[in-house]
Amino acid sequence: MSAPDDARERVREAGGDELVERLLHLDAARGERSRPPAPIAAPDRGAHAEYDVVLAGGGLSLLLAPLLADRGLRVAVFDRARVGFAHREWNAGARELTALVETGLFTRAEIDGLIVARYAQGICRWHGGGSYPVTGVLDHAFDAGALLAAARARAEQRGVAIFDGHALLGEAAGPDAIALSFHVVDGAPRVVTARLLVDARGASSPYATADLICPTVGGVVSGLEEGPGDDQIQRDTGDILATTEGIEDGVQHIWEAFPGRSGEVAVYLFYYARSSDVPAGSLLDLYGRFFARLPRYKRGAARLVRPTFGYIPGWSRLGPAPSSPGPRIALVGDAAARHSPLTFCGFGATARSLRHTANAIAEALSGGASIAGGVVSDDAIHAGTGALARMMATPSRDPRRKGELNDLLDAAFHTLHAMGNDAYASLLRDEMAPADFLRFLYSTSTLRPRVYRDVWGSLSPGEVGRWGAGIARELWRAR
Repeated sequence: MSAPDDARERVREAGGDELVERLLHLDAARGERSRPPAPIAAPDRGAHAEYDVVLAGGGLSLLLAPLLADRGLRVAVFDRARVGFAHREWNAGARELTALVETGLFTRAEIDGLIVARYAQGICRWHGGGSYPVTGVLDHAFDAGALLAAARARAEQRGVAIFDGHALLGEAAGPDAIALSFHVVDGAPRVVTARLLVDARGASSPYATADLICPTVGGVVSGLEEGPGDDQIQRDTGDILATTEGIEDGVQHIWEAFPGRSGEVAVYLFYYARSSDVPAGSLLDLYGRFFARLPRYKRGAARLVRPTFGYIPGWSRLGPAPSSPGPRIALVGDAAARHSPLTFCGFGATARSLRHTANAIAEALSGGASIAGGVVSDDAIHAGTGALARMMATPSRDPRRKGELNDLLDAAFHTLHAMGNDAYASLLRDEMAPADFLRFLYSTSTLRPRVYRDVWGSLSPGEVGRWGAGIARELWRAR
């Protein structure tokens, strides 16, 4: 049996046919960007819309639905599978947990009840280099399934219409409404109208055109050995980023590991890449590498308990942002890719921007604002970290240089650690001030002067110029 076939059967054994189907759907969607939309007529001027907002995609962005209903809007949520079904695990820091409470959807006690583990520290560790501890970053393991189940219940309590098994095939916008065509599992096709489509389909959205992508696979694993070693699990420590080898197969594989409930650890394998370089089938191939390489990372008789996977888009800020084709469609979540291009922390970005996004949508529907440029807030630090992510997405294919990306990362995190925990944590949380970011760049280049060659080897002169202009713009705003 080939590695991809073996990986598919392991995912099926742990997650059942539904998760295998979702995995294969995501892989197939990588090759379907140019498929024509389903033919559908646009609503005429003055047409009555059944809903104010239709949310396409019932994952993390489901949290928007009850918030929009609280603002007096008629809301419906459609998902090609099940609304509120999680196929990822999430970690969060205190800021994200507080943001969830501040939405008013949950009490502090409810949020605390969804925390399955807390850590004293996190670690970033680079092959051939050092280990760099940090506190206050991704230090709470969160029950993603329970959070989404609670969000669905609160949405239904507020009158939100929920439609499972509805895949959006196409849309046609008119002057006052947008028509949406859905394929219905075990049912007749459905057409609905709304004043606004909120596209939360993630990397499957045809408008998810970010220039970076982060294929990620793994899941909740049992049987890993606990102990103090780097290749063991420490219950009070999360592995935020770790590598066990240099560049292989043209990419730099990176691991994460976050202990959860007793005996369980969420383990992920991912890499940075340019979107154009990642073909269909990449998740299944990466799962094959996950099972083959896990013993290099952690010891033990590993068993996959619950698969988690996805293509996570990232926007470098060096080119156009993902955008919708018109004012009747708003992009959120991974489809918008406004979260950190370096850490790809979609959960944290979504949690922190929930109220902002809901307010922006409500204001746009009242005629008070445009959403053409997107409704997701963006952090100033992303103007700087996007170029770093682009560099990591284009590692050298020269086998003589297979260790250079690890060397660069080791120099960068040595600098961060030397700057102190506040600065180190602030970069990983997307909170670092532009002036501190420049100090970080300068200190790293002093430690590793070859970084200038790395920059010019990965970025064009125009991209270097846009990078500098973006940092300068944020410095000016911060004055």
